[in-house]
Amino acid sequence: MSIKKKDKNYIWHPFTQMKNSPPPTFITTGKGTLLFDENKKSYIDAISSWWVNIHGHTNPYISNKIIEQSKKLDQIIFANFTHEPAVLLCEKLTKILPKNQKKFFFSGDGSSAIEIALKMCIQFWINKGEKKTKFIAIEGGYHGETFGAMSAGGRSIFNQPYSDFLFETEYIPLPKNENKTIDRLKKIILKNKIAGFIFEPLIQGASGMRCYSKSILDKIIEICKNNDIICVADEVMTGFGRTGTNFAVDQINNNPDIICLSKSLSGGTIPISLTTCTQKIYDTFLDDKIEKAFLHGHSYTANPLGCAASIASIELLLSKECKTNIKKINNCHIDFINSINNSKKFKNIKSVGTILRFQIDNVSKNYSSKKNIEIQKFFLEKGILLRPIRDVMYLMPPYCITEKELNQVYNAFEAFIKIQ
Repeated sequence: MSIKKKDKNYIWHPFTQMKNSPPPTFITTGKGTLLFDENKKSYIDAISSWWVNIHGHTNPYISNKIIEQSKKLDQIIFANFTHEPAVLLCEKLTKILPKNQKKFFFSGDGSSAIEIALKMCIQFWINKGEKKTKFIAIEGGYHGETFGAMSAGGRSIFNQPYSDFLFETEYIPLPKNENKTIDRLKKIILKNKIAGFIFEPLIQGASGMRCYSKSILDKIIEICKNNDIICVADEVMTGFGRTGTNFAVDQINNNPDIICLSKSLSGGTIPISLTTCTQKIYDTFLDDKIEKAFLHGHSYTANPLGCAASIASIELLLSKECKTNIKKINNCHIDFINSINNSKKFKNIKSVGTILRFQIDNVSKNYSSKKNIEIQKFFLEKGILLRPIRDVMYLMPPYCITEKELNQVYNAFEAFIKIQ
């Protein structure tokens, strides 16, 4: 029996209607920006396999570090034990994160990192003897698939079946109109006891790569801090160079209190995530009573292999070659935008660092649109892996992508737009 037939027998794929979806593409190997199927056809991974493979596939430096670590220590319980890769990873991160980030809590994926951040916010206030349980978020945000993460995110087709079980969140408009956004924020603060404000800095991913004003975000955070509201930056997507800086919050003046990291943390190799926080937040959990401790954990917390992969990925990120590549991608995106500036078919085209996005005509804004499957097929036939979000097409490539490969994607965009 073929792998595809066995897949149909056993596998339940994510975000997929299994009754009528086309058979999945069987990928056998990956190298750099390329993925290869069972027939050895290559595909440019233009979305870094859901935004994780920043250094491409099977990066030899990261792979070797994982192999080296696997020969020393593969897994150890992290309650009352520690190991070198975890400590060295946190030490390395302190050098590139905002200076107020002092403590690190490990988990296994982005949703978990968010869930931990929300729990930290709630318990922070409980430990201080105050009851603040409501959160503020930006309309249309996405923070993950666990219940807390869904509650903090925008209401959509993804969380509709669970709506009765989600906690209430207050939303402010996407920060584009300063007066409208700030007025709404102040009204919410006036009427509620707010535990925290959670946001995807500069660009919202799953809602369609929606960009917004960094200056307005700065003012929002300043207002929140002046009102004793914990600010949580969801850098799961934007972290590690995606927006042109190491972290998107590097582009604003006011530092968040908590930062959530995952996806690109290990360079797309081993699932791992981190929730980082200030010393002030950490200190609130210190007490003689065990009840005031943060009683949370995961079986694979701070897995040594994931930590080793993450250290290697960060070392690559900070290299001169990678920094040059990030600037190259950004410049190529800008050149492409300028080259098609007179085209009326590319709607709302924008770039932020290594991310390029535009809207597609004649495509429903509904996530259930069958047109998206046709679009994916169009690009797969051209040897490109892309996955539109509703009516938005985007490009978020590994940093090792070449100009030739970028041009191949840009040309495919233009070919696609012509037939719309």
